[in-house]
Amino acid sequence: MRIANAVFFFISGFGYTTWTSRIPYLQQQLHLNKAELGAALFALPIGLFVTIPITSRLLTLFSSNRIMLIGALAFNVMLTLVGFSNLYWQFIVILFFFGSSRNLLNLATNTQSVSVQKFYDKSIITTFHGIWSLSGLAGVFTSWIMTFLGVATCWHLLAVSTLLCIMGFIAFPNTLHQKPEPRKAEPAFSFKKRILILQDKDLFKFALICFATMACENVMYDWSGIYVREAVHANEKIVTTGLLVFMISVAAGRFIGDRMTGRWGIRRLLVNSSLLIVSGFVIAIALPHVATALIGFSLTGLGVSCIVPLVYTMAGKSKTLSEGPAIAAVSSIGYLGFLFVPPFVGFVAQAVDLQLAFSIIALLGFLILWMTTRIREGE
Repeated sequence: MRIANAVFFFISGFGYTTWTSRIPYLQQQLHLNKAELGAALFALPIGLFVTIPITSRLLTLFSSNRIMLIGALAFNVMLTLVGFSNLYWQFIVILFFFGSSRNLLNLATNTQSVSVQKFYDKSIITTFHGIWSLSGLAGVFTSWIMTFLGVATCWHLLAVSTLLCIMGFIAFPNTLHQKPEPRKAEPAFSFKKRILILQDKDLFKFALICFATMACENVMYDWSGIYVREAVHANEKIVTTGLLVFMISVAAGRFIGDRMTGRWGIRRLLVNSSLLIVSGFVIAIALPHVATALIGFSLTGLGVSCIVPLVYTMAGKSKTLSEGPAIAAVSSIGYLGFLFVPPFVGFVAQAVDLQLAFSIIALLGFLILWMTTRIREGE
């Protein structure tokens, strides 16, 4: 059960970073400037965001493992199609449905992981997300090999999608079948639920932390390679190095996260993580050289690694909403960071420069720091 759930984290992580590591090459393939790329990237989180109420509703009607499998299959179909897009409008439409399928997969997988956690006395949540990061690292490394060998993006993505679908079918029989909770079954992103989030100061606090963390993390996925190429002026062959270093740090942070949670407690770990995010961005921006930028990216990776899974754990204990809808409710605001911030980087970078855009994102690190200091121990 625990291993089967981890397989779906692997599918999500490997597939997503396979896509993000190919962004600089897709940009060149479609002849897009930074603003056009930013606008296209906007489609993915829109698709993710508008699907949240649907996924939340499905999680109250069906076991999360079924939604998880459907999401994994749809996610990999879209991953294949994005590699075969030849026109700008096709690219945008495919990214919209790519985001929708990713939402199905991720919310169901996170809901499943919170349920599996109940069978264990010690924390295993950040280890699940560590699997995501490890698989993401494998995805980046595989992409580096594929680009080095000159394998076309479309065939690379097709091969990865096929492999991940097979893994999903093999793991599914051993996942946890949950009886959906009938109570509080209305969609988590209805108007009433949005009011509940605003009224529940803890859920709203968690949502803001997720917003800023997801924004910082997704900016690194989408723009770190382009930052290394254009702000640092590194050789084209090491463009993916920034993302690779970031992913290594995220994976390392998540695998030691459960141990650090037991030693420090959630609040202290969140505060220290936010300090790492701020430090990482400041170093990468103030010292735009290959070595210093990579140091900054590694610190940022360590910082973002554990925040979201720990916040999901706290949100799952909400007295306002049941487990699945509570996680979806926090995600519905958190994913706004995913939605608006990475495209915003593209627009600012096109109008001014990429370093200024990253400087603005660094301010979100201070927001995370401020909000995590307001969390009471034991929440």
